[in-house]
Amino acid sequence: MSGDPEDRDASTAELRNTLYRQATKGGRRLTPARRLLYRVAVFLAWWLIHAFWGACRVRRVGLEAARAAVAESKAIIPVYWHQHMLFGVRGLLDLQPAGLKIGFLISPSVDGTAPAMLVQRAGGHVIRGSSTATGARALRDYYETIVKQQISPALTPDGPRGPLHEFKPGAVLLAQITGKPILPVSVAASRTFTFRTWDRFELPLPFSRVVIAYGEPVKVPRGLDAAALARLQQEMANRLLDLKEQARLAL
Repeated sequence: MSGDPEDRDASTAELRNTLYRQATKGGRRLTPARRLLYRVAVFLAWWLIHAFWGACRVRRVGLEAARAAVAESKAIIPVYWHQHMLFGVRGLLDLQPAGLKIGFLISPSVDGTAPAMLVQRAGGHVIRGSSTATGARALRDYYETIVKQQISPALTPDGPRGPLHEFKPGAVLLAQITGKPILPVSVAASRTFTFRTWDRFELPLPFSRVVIAYGEPVKVPRGLDAAALARLQQEMANRLLDLKEQARLAL
């Protein structure tokens, strides 16, 4: 996070974790006018998200088994495709009664202030860091977040820029070093508007039927070599695609 006092906002003063504690180099500052604008935008965004959730008839498949996995492991590594973020988050919020502490990675720049406010309004935990950063430092900090703080970071394995449905190694590596299971989550809707973006983002239309499907938790053995980890990445991609088909059939 930034070391400049003007870049700090009261709404992010109680962040549970930060991956990168160095000052950001961006020239933008969190002025009072920008802070007010962000608060208004977050209020409207949260209202709009709830309106979308409430306008659809949602069915959950595998919810009790997923809650049991959370109760057993305390922290998990939930994954869903980038295109399913809207109802993927809804699915994770449904696991909070089982004790899930959901974490979302947010940029440490001023531009991340509004998303951080939105995460906190949803009852999530803000993890400050870059989604494109890799390496031992990021893995170490994620390890502390998951194992010591029992926070479950929501991951989109094909994000933040794709390719579509390519399961990148982050979730698998985190599961290997933490011993926590990966929990696949997928979404299908009876009527959907699909954006022409790299992720083919799916927006269920109002009054459509939506199924949120939870897959079986997957534990990653610590002794796997690079080739075995690569095979597991492909297996996880296939699991998510199969789960999406299961959700579609359950509509």
